[in-house]
Amino acid sequence: MERLTDSEVSLLALDTVRNPQHLTTVHVFAGDDLFDHDDLVALVRDRLAFVPRYRQRLWSAPAGVAAPVWSDDDRFDLSFHLRRTALPRPGTDEQLREFVGRVSARRLDRSRPLWELYLVEGLTGNRFALVVKSHLALVDGIENVELSQVLLDADPDAVTTGGTPWTPEPPPSPVDLLTSAVLRASQDPSELLAGARRGVTGLLGAAVAMGEATRGGVGGALGELATAALRGTAPAHTSPMLGQASEHRRFATVEIDLADLDRVRERFGHTVNDALLSILAGGLRGWLHTRGLALPTVVALSPMGVTEDAEDQTSAVGCRVVPHLAPLPTGEPSDATRLHQVGIVTQAFTDTGRAVAAQVLRDLAGFAPATLHALGARAGLEATRRRHDLVVTNVPGPQQPMYAAGALLEHSYPVLPLPYGQLLSIGVNSYDGVVAVGLNGDRDRITDIDVLAQCIAEARDEMIMLLGGHHDQQSPDQPDERQGVSRVDE
Repeated sequence: MERLTDSEVSLLALDTVRNPQHLTTVHVFAGDDLFDHDDLVALVRDRLAFVPRYRQRLWSAPAGVAAPVWSDDDRFDLSFHLRRTALPRPGTDEQLREFVGRVSARRLDRSRPLWELYLVEGLTGNRFALVVKSHLALVDGIENVELSQVLLDADPDAVTTGGTPWTPEPPPSPVDLLTSAVLRASQDPSELLAGARRGVTGLLGAAVAMGEATRGGVGGALGELATAALRGTAPAHTSPMLGQASEHRRFATVEIDLADLDRVRERFGHTVNDALLSILAGGLRGWLHTRGLALPTVVALSPMGVTEDAEDQTSAVGCRVVPHLAPLPTGEPSDATRLHQVGIVTQAFTDTGRAVAAQVLRDLAGFAPATLHALGARAGLEATRRRHDLVVTNVPGPQQPMYAAGALLEHSYPVLPLPYGQLLSIGVNSYDGVVAVGLNGDRDRITDIDVLAQCIAEARDEMIMLLGGHHDQQSPDQPDERQGVSRVDE
């Protein structure tokens, strides 16, 4: 048995019907006629040994005297977690996005291992998709990575054996759970204080849940109080990205050529990450204008990777992910000026000397972006009390083709969860020369998420136009040889 950490207990407390706390990843593959459900079953069975937590469920101590523990699910049923569906042929990308919006909004079953994987067949162009949902509590980046990291291979001929026999450990009894809790408290008196903190967290989570259940009235007021306590301030209503989410989501995507961002980096002496954040700022600016709004700054919580201290526990991804506030200059009309303003802010992080080289993250085994997005989302929740409008994660991925049982991965889009009190989140992957942006928004409040996607695409095109113009505002302290920011959000 392995007991949940305090941060993982907080994740569970804030995992509610309106704000389920799982990462969804959408992988689109070529070769619908070369990959079927049997291939998926064999592949997952083969790789589950590398992610043992995906066969474990949560077991709670009697009366909540201690944090829940992870232990094997003695009723583990792979067929429950692997779902098969198909779009009406010919299935369009729009239909896939609608499907993703629906399934990403549903909470995972707490009585089973906290993940699901959907095989979506019938996409146009002889394509299919794998939609993976993993609870943030599953992925700690130390011993437990996200399932996608072990499913995908750089070798199209990687062998799939169908897995080795697995026998679960006996489930813990209530007596076992109670005894281990008492023993832990007797050996570590600080566990009593930790229990008190968990109680406060649970009360806040209950207030959030009550607000959802009653949809207003006293429950709604409790929800507002919980928001204030969690965010460290009363809820702000000046931003259209803040508010109480519904139980439903909309999903949209944008693609950017990584080579274009590299050309911006070389021309203006900023990083790929600077260019990406500048494009997002321009897109948010245009979207706000379509709503008749003008905000000088949108504050993004953009988690970053830092080198591990000597006393830190070595992680599977070679870094720790920490929250970082990045003010996006949405009030600045000039693309070049926005780029320089973003660069000034991010340079301060680079100057700390703790940034992790983007190349290091690209070279991680398997397909690590999903793991890094989960860690970024966790870091964002841990920084809830720091005032911000939305979470943005930007993760460098492998720049060579990846495969699942021989099927070629064409695109991968992250779908970040919405923290309580927020209505929009943005996840970004770079993979094989393409930067893929995933927009996850509340269905009732962000009804124009496709407009936001279009505004980001227009900001992308305007940034690229700078390369062919006569704008050369490179400052002398930003030389061309400056390399990409070494962090999780590349």
